[in-house]
Parts: sequence; C-alpha cells; structure tokens
Amino acid sequence: MRTAKGQRATGLRICGSRTVWETVGDGEFFCPGCGGDRNYRRLTGRHRLTVLGLPLLPRGSAGPVVECAACGTHFGTDVLDHPTTTRFSAMLREAVHTVTLAVLAAGGTTSRTVLETAAATVREAGLDDCTQEQLFTIVEVLAAETGAGGAGPAAEACGAALAIELHEALKPLAPHLATTGREAVLLQGARIALADGAYNQAEREVLTTVGSALRLCPADTAALLAAAARTPS
Repeated sequence: MRTAKGQRATGLRICGSRTVWETVGDGEFFCPGCGGDRNYRRLTGRHRLTVLGLPLLPRGSAGPVVECAACGTHFGTDVLDHPTTTRFSAMLREAVHTVTLAVLAAGGTTSRTVLETAAATVREAGLDDCTQEQLFTIVEVLAAETGAGGAGPAAEACGAALAIELHEALKPLAPHLATTGREAVLLQGARIALADGAYNQAEREVLTTVGSALRLCPADTAALLAAAARTPS
C-alpha cells in the first residue's frame, strides 16, 4: 500500500508543465503593483510538458505579457498604455502651456496682469523658467505666421490651428486625469482669460474647445466657466 502511494506520488513529480519565456522587448513603464516607474521585460512564451523537470513537448503559446523587473509581476500588454510618471508630468506641462498660449492668442497680450497670470500658471505646471516675455513672443510669432491681426479669414485660420494644437496636447492626457484634474486644467485657462475682465467671444470659444478636448460635456464646461467668472480674482 505504501509502495502504491509512493508510486503515485512519484508519478506526479515525474510529469508536469512549464512555461518557457523569451524576452522580446524591454523599457520603462508605470507598474501598478509597485505604484511607480519601473523597468519591464516584454515576454512571449510556450507551455511545455515536462518529464523529470525537463521541458519536452509543446503545449501551446503563452503571452505576450509585461513583467516588472522589480516585483516580477506579470501584466497584460495594455499596461503599457499608461504613461510613466515622468511622461505624465511632461504631458501635463505641455497641456497647460498649450492652453495658456491659446487663451493669450484669443484675448491678446497687451494686459500685464494677463501675462503675469499666464506665466505663473505655466511655472506652477513645472516649466520653472517660463517668463512673461517668452509667452508674449510666442503668441506674437504665432499671430505673425498665420497673419491673424484681427477678424476675418486669417484670424479664423489661427483659431483652427490653435484648436488642432489643443486637441493634440489634451486628448492623449484626458484618459489619465480624473474629472477634477481635467476641470483644473480648464479652470487654469479660465483664470488667465478673466485676469483682465470678462471673457471675450474668442476666449469662450477657446475654452469650450479645451473642455471638449478634455472630454468634459458641454454643460459642465459652461457651468465651470460661469462659476469661474463669478469667483473674485
């Protein structure tokens, strides 16, 4: 009886299965397990029947998966869609900078108060060396390149170009921001527009475009802009 049990136990140890992994890529990603930026390996594998611990017969493919170099956890490849902390910070800085330029282009750069507010907003987003003079120069160059000196087709062309820039900067960021974060970006633009008084029509249009690119519904965007206008500066 003991022999039979021993044979069965031995049989269980003789045969088994193993996944043989092969590295097909690597890089840096945001690891959900560690909660921070880590190195990763992208793996594909094959299941194999083992005899005495040796992989022999193939039993199908496995993966691809992403393996964290720190904690060793395997994740689906969709985890790479989430930006690293470093990349996310850069995306946020670029978004705030683009919104700022669009609002300045819509409202003009003649107000010192507006430029002060704009430069402070961009610096708070992480571009520490941003100055009023830099923002003024960029907006003036943009206006000169598009010929947008007032109303008419040239101004419309400038507005269309800015709308494209806003969507390119904001749409990739929006899925990775909570609702409060998306609203905060919109309200930063609103505060710049309101620094010299009520919104003008061009500023409203730009901020509405910002809300759309951030996946805020039109009603929420309108309500946020109205509330910002009622808030004392």
